[in-house]
Amino acid sequence: MTPPVSSPMIKFGLKIRTRGGLAVDNLTVHARDQAEAERKMRQMYPQCEVLECRQIQAAIRDDALNLENIISLISQQPDDDQGSGP
Repeated sequence: MTPPVSSPMIKFGLKIRTRGGLAVDNLTVHARDQAEAERKMRQMYPQCEVLECRQIQAAIRDDALNLENIISLISQQPDDDQGSGP
């Protein structure tokens, strides 16, 4: 039996108005989609009004963060210590 395939998590940025009328910006939450992000925010801030919800990070896939990719990214970085000395 194979494990269920999970949906990638996406980082969302939200702006809300609390039930007291205070506008709160720059809230972030990880969710599978916008509807889940808004639901999670309403759990943390009951009776809030979502004014804006935007995706601020592409979906992260499990295989995108494997060791070979990380090593490849590190090895592509220029070495700042070479060629620039006092």
